[in-house]
Amino acid sequence: MTKPVCVLVGAPGSGKTTLGEKLAALLGVEFRDTDADIERLAGKPIPEIFIDEGEAHFRTLERAAVAAALASHGGVLALGGGAVLAEENRAALVGHTVVHLSVELPDAVKRVGLGVGRPLLAINPRATLKHLMDQRRPLYAEVATATVVTDGRSPAEIAAEIVGLLRP
Repeated sequence: MTKPVCVLVGAPGSGKTTLGEKLAALLGVEFRDTDADIERLAGKPIPEIFIDEGEAHFRTLERAAVAAALASHGGVLALGGGAVLAEENRAALVGHTVVHLSVELPDAVKRVGLGVGRPLLAINPRATLKHLMDQRRPLYAEVATATVVTDGRSPAEIAAEIVGLLRP
């Protein structure tokens, strides 16, 4: 069975995609994002899935995408910010190298641009993002084998730190 080199988890704006791409390039492996997998499978962007079928349907697609990626991807894998909400996703991460990209609210707000293309942040984005971060932080901590602080740091600096964690 193929296993990801590392799995990135974190709140919206933590840098999972940006860092995942940079990290994969540094390690010479492929990058995969389960949100992109879901969009490909559904044939539409995530905001449209939320509007057309609702969050519950999206989470069902997400659980399937996470299971498939964990079983078949040998590179760097980024999970959607809410993937840790599902108990089965958290259980599936046991035994994997999981890096929690930690970000505080001010940096996250700067990075996500207050909700454009992010369905859960459409209404009162700053308060909603704070709530999501508070709700999910313990779950990220639960699944993480390492936590890397991203606030005020460049993607290159953060990626270098993660490479160091992966190559003891």
